Amino acid sequence: MKQLKEIECFLPCEDIREAANLCTMFQSQEETVIRHIYLLTKEADQAHVVLPEGVSFLQIETLLSSQTMRLIAEKSSAPYTLLLLKPTALSLGYQAIERFVQVAEQTQAAMVYADHYSEAAGQRKPHPVIDYQAGSLRDDFDFGSLVLLRTTDLKAYATTMGQSNYHYAGWFELRLYLSRVGVLFHLNEYLYTEKEDDLRLSGEKQFDYVNPRNRDVQIEMEYAATEHLRLIDGLVNMNEYETPDFQATSFQHEASVIIPVFNREKTIKDAVQSALKQTTNFEYNVIVVDNHSTDGTTAILQQLAKENERLVHLQPNRRDLGIGGCWNYAINSEACGRFAVQLDSDDLYSSENTLQRIVNAFYEQKAGMVIGAYRMCDFELKTLPPGIIDHREWTDENGANNALRINGLGAPRAFYTPLARAIKFPNTSYGEDYAMGLAFSRQFRIGRIYDELYLCRRWGGNSDAALSIERVNANNLYKDRLRTIELVARQAKNRQCN
Repeated sequence: MKQLKEIECFLPCEDIREAANLCTMFQSQEETVIRHIYLLTKEADQAHVVLPEGVSFLQIETLLSSQTMRLIAEKSSAPYTLLLLKPTALSLGYQAIERFVQVAEQTQAAMVYADHYSEAAGQRKPHPVIDYQAGSLRDDFDFGSLVLLRTTDLKAYATTMGQSNYHYAGWFELRLYLSRVGVLFHLNEYLYTEKEDDLRLSGEKQFDYVNPRNRDVQIEMEYAATEHLRLIDGLVNMNEYETPDFQATSFQHEASVIIPVFNREKTIKDAVQSALKQTTNFEYNVIVVDNHSTDGTTAILQQLAKENERLVHLQPNRRDLGIGGCWNYAINSEACGRFAVQLDSDDLYSSENTLQRIVNAFYEQKAGMVIGAYRMCDFELKTLPPGIIDHREWTDENGANNALRINGLGAPRAFYTPLARAIKFPNTSYGEDYAMGLAFSRQFRIGRIYDELYLCRRWGGNSDAALSIERVNANNLYKDRLRTIELVARQAKNRQCN
């Protein structure tokens, strides 16, 4: 006869009626013994509330704090602990908890998480999640709202990491700990349905981590991620950076603005003219890699090249190039200058001084790569939320390490060309710039300019304005893969130095 496995459940409680419904649903799961349900509440006095048998309140300060994680570890006594990570309306699938426990038993995972359905505006849609890997260091990794933890690992965390006092990063620290001691197992079965309250488009959500209102949260997340990297020997010592020799190679031009383009007849002229209007005390050119456009882009570029000899219009013979491949094509051309400076075909430089300021920063900061700040705007150049993206979370002491936690490093990006030729962009059309930033930051200083240099124009045709969950997952999986590659490279470098 099958032995039923016991679990204890910890559920956030903001609405007592909704929490009571959750308790009833959890207790009705016939295949698993729910030893006890704790309702996590910030309210100090709940004595007047009558709860069902086997349910009690557990007072907390904030849901995802270190204190809450340790309190859960202290209270949990069953082999498994089920944790709801946010207050949300939730419905369990058929035998869902039994399946969570069964997979945990068979895999011996430290944590099990699963695909689910999301319900928004009366519609239920599949919400798959992705596999966890070593580079899944984003604090916003999507596990869904329901996770099953092995209680022995939870208690070991409380003992091992008992000195931390994170207000926001407790759950982040816990799951990083679990990834060090065991497997975070993704079960790609749809085990529950959760209500989706954040109805913003993907293009709005992606900048939450640089919103100044979230700064206190991000500082804690950085501390937790940095400690994790220290424990797995993945830190970069930024005091040991190499200094580039900018005179090692001769160039006809001091700088080149690089613009890869495919089918941007509505925006390419503005971008090119923005680059050609730069005022500098050095020679520069503008290299546009036209990746076999099929609209009017090519004709526009041909006409612009006739009017201005600074414009180099390249058309590759190959037809398998992504944006990264176009960058490699540009920086390896004889026309490329000492510094290669990014400008996307949708965007503009903020002023005529952008290029000069970027080149100055290379010499002043002895950097192998330079990144500026940009402003989100529409086509009338009116500011869009969250406004200026300056990535002030970057520090000279820890920027390279925090780069493994965040999803981007900023724009415009510029590279010392010989180093960019040696490192090489991955031939993709997403994340290629992030891959370069990670690789550069392992060995060379990344210079920063925190003033606005660049206008990132958002319009209906932008590729990241409103992505499907499948596309979001594919993007996140790839950036996690880039982080995994970089983490392994950093660990190998540290082993060689020890």
